[in-house]
Amino acid sequence: MRLLIFGSLLLLAGCASVPKLPEGNTLRTPAAPDYAQEQNWAALPFRDDGADRTPGDDLEDGQLAARADVFYLHPTIYSDTRRGNQYWNANLRDEKLNASVDNLTLPNHAAIFNAAAKVYAPRYRQAHLKVFYPAGRSVAEQALDTAYQDVLVAFDYYLENYNRGRPIIIASHSQGTTHAKRLMADRFDGKPLRKQLVAAYLVGMPVSKRAYETIPVCDRPTQTGCFVSWRTYRDDFKPDADYRDTVPDIAVVNPLSWTTGPEKIPAEENLGGVLYNYEAGLLPELVWAQVRGAGLFTNKPKFFGDILFNTRNYHVGDYNLFWMNIRKNAVDRVEAFLEEGREGAPPTTE
Repeated sequence: MRLLIFGSLLLLAGCASVPKLPEGNTLRTPAAPDYAQEQNWAALPFRDDGADRTPGDDLEDGQLAARADVFYLHPTIYSDTRRGNQYWNANLRDEKLNASVDNLTLPNHAAIFNAAAKVYAPRYRQAHLKVFYPAGRSVAEQALDTAYQDVLVAFDYYLENYNRGRPIIIASHSQGTTHAKRLMADRFDGKPLRKQLVAAYLVGMPVSKRAYETIPVCDRPTQTGCFVSWRTYRDDFKPDADYRDTVPDIAVVNPLSWTTGPEKIPAEENLGGVLYNYEAGLLPELVWAQVRGAGLFTNKPKFFGDILFNTRNYHVGDYNLFWMNIRKNAVDRVEAFLEEGREGAPPTTE
């Protein structure tokens, strides 16, 4: 059945079992990855992987000629509920989990950027899904810190061995954005590397408008050195008063206009969304979009099987609903970055 990626990932959120809580203050963790080993990367531009895919026959993977890079961080896939599991962080030797990362997140998220940039996507010891729920609250900080240390090591390895001074896009979703927000602060904000930042797509988690001192919220389609963020809800979603996305300083950029204004952007401006695994190709005019407070709101998309899609929180479709608009925007921002010739901007070498 042609369901959006929403269905597959929402099933994970309903799992009731959790790993064993530690008796002391220290979590048991799987072995840390060595990023010199290609197996610890979900996507590399010189290797065949899910980030090379495109929906239909009209789009092409442009990584070979791309003059920029994207460093992509995937959302939570790890939800192991097997009895006796003691790990709150994923084991990168888990082939089934790695296949889920590759088949779910690379074509649906990372491949968006293959027209604009060479795609680098590290595997990391992602924290268990339940760290975002009360059952895992006591271990959340430790588990997320372990995951972030992998992200930081992977990014530094990428810089030293792959980047060669090229412009950089940071792209992420959900837990990936939790880590990408820290990465932006640690490696870009007020740092020399900011000169290489095309833009950051920090999607699926709330990000403050004032998160960074030197990196503003993007408010123009070709603005560079900035970040975009949004979380998507159905038009009739009513958040609770204490819901975290009601915080007034949360940044929200409309992916159909690439501005922060409250105007409702019609579906005619939507160049195409995709279903899970590209089953129906591109679906133009899939949804409209409007910024309201701390959220991005839209209509229920129409597709074969949509009668089963009744959630009001479209979190797991943040990228899919606006797939082609994001793809085009990444290309436009890279082109703008290369044309700007900003003082101090690094050369783009192959």
